Amino acid sequence: MKRTISLVLAAALGACAATPTTATTAGPATDLGAFSVSLAVKDLAASLEFYRRLGFTEAGGNAAQHWLILRNGTATIGLFQGMFDKNTLTFNPGWSAAAEPLPRFEDVRAIQQRLEAQGLQLAARTDAAGIGPAYVALVDPDGNPVLIDQHVPKPQ
Repeated sequence: MKRTISLVLAAALGACAATPTTATTAGPATDLGAFSVSLAVKDLAASLEFYRRLGFTEAGGNAAQHWLILRNGTATIGLFQGMFDKNTLTFNPGWSAAAEPLPRFEDVRAIQQRLEAQGLQLAARTDAAGIGPAYVALVDPDGNPVLIDQHVPKPQ
């Protein structure tokens, strides 16, 4: 049974990967930036050891502040002890997948405006007139938090 589920899942994921993404009728596609999963962990050291055994290496963060960023190839996860209530889907406008600043990107304030124009309810908003790093947050229909967290200033 598990093998059948795995095969069905693999086929579905393969089909999704082969299907080009396009804009919806709600508007053009929004580039949300680099993607990672932010994990709400109970024990940072234990989680770090576990993910090291899976082949992840430290790419950033500060263990003394109870957070680390780990990478394995193109996969990025954040370990956050005591910072999040739930695991969170995280997007970083203005960053490449290697956390390098991009010269051109859609600012989080423009993303906020686009999401609200599409009727999405934001759990946290940013100052539309701001120019520095900022974030917005929302929750998907299944209760999963989504964080759009821009660490770089608004592009010129």
